[in-house]
Amino acid sequence: MSAESTGSRGFTYWRLRFRAWRGNRPFWGGLFTMIGGLPIAYLPYADLRLGNMTIAMATTAGAGSLIIGILLITLGLTMWFHSVVRVFAGIAAIVLALVSLPVANIGGFLIGFLCSLVGGALSASWAPGVRVEEKAVQPAQPEHEHARTDELSAVGPQSNATESTNDANGGRNSAG
Repeated sequence: MSAESTGSRGFTYWRLRFRAWRGNRPFWGGLFTMIGGLPIAYLPYADLRLGNMTIAMATTAGAGSLIIGILLITLGLTMWFHSVVRVFAGIAAIVLALVSLPVANIGGFLIGFLCSLVGGALSASWAPGVRVEEKAVQPAQPEHEHARTDELSAVGPQSNATESTNDANGGRNSAG
């Protein structure tokens, strides 16, 4: 190997790559939605064994619970890998979480319901960040010693002229 080669890519490289990937999508919303889908899908089919006694939590709505859980997991993956539809996926996750209350053992004993509800809300409210290079730089305004030039000042120059008639009078045109 030469002195310039990096050899193998270390932990820091992959951590920074994951951090950049995570920052471009509603990561936490997708994670909470998938975590919420697991108990909703699993608990209707689970049994609890206490010694020789088996307690089955199976209900007649087991198939509905499984469908809701799988849909929530799919919506969580959609939030991660197709973040353009994040608002739709978030609202659909909230609706499925609400439907899971009567269908899937009180929404996976409220664990799946709450996680899916929080995940859907995080996804629906997430917005991509603005890069540092894309931020508009404000031009520096010359400072006057005693005069303010904003529109509320009575001292500075004011201009009420508009470029078109649409801008005049709140966008309304007057006929006379």
